[in-house]
Amino acid sequence: MCRLLGVSRSAYYDYEQRRRNCPDDLHHRQLLDAVKNIAKSCDYTYGSRRMKRALNALGYSISRWKTRKLMREAFVTVRHRKKYKVTTDSNHQLPVFENQLNRQFDVAKPDQVYVCDITYIWTQEGWLYLAIVIDLFSRKVVGWSMSSRMKATLVCDALRMAIWLRRPPPGLIVHSDRGSQYAGKAYRNLLKAYGFIGSMSRLGKLLG
Repeated sequence: MCRLLGVSRSAYYDYEQRRRNCPDDLHHRQLLDAVKNIAKSCDYTYGSRRMKRALNALGYSISRWKTRKLMREAFVTVRHRKKYKVTTDSNHQLPVFENQLNRQFDVAKPDQVYVCDITYIWTQEGWLYLAIVIDLFSRKVVGWSMSSRMKATLVCDALRMAIWLRRPPPGLIVHSDRGSQYAGKAYRNLLKAYGFIGSMSRLGKLLG
């Protein structure tokens, strides 16, 4: 057959080998595009395991080994998120409140003691700081606020939500860590305006 076509046997087998190893161009391009789109949509946080699941969900039945190969070919690398973000800045010269809570966690009724804290969450917009206010009696969140910046307005807005929702009476103890947001003038004035009692934990502790 090779002689009839004017092609040497070695050239024919070399062509067949390359043809078998070469993926279907259209299907391959679609896979590469899918990998790039998935990587972009997840902000390049998917490793090969989750990338494979996403591709499988789109109808591409491929293995994890094939997924890794496609990711390398598409120049898709994983961006590892920071596992820790500082949410407490206690290194300041602002005045701090006495520890009125003093590890007394058993509260007789609602709206006697609120505990405030700042954490962070990952969203499609990036890292966002979340300030929360918890009623120590029920352990339920009664106020919250979210922002891309960890400023005094973040904690003030969270407390204002709790005030608006619960209408706590004067004398409420509002406990927090020693972060500068809670020690600042805006937050202190807010407590004073409603007759609340500020309370702060020991350095490096929230409920200590």
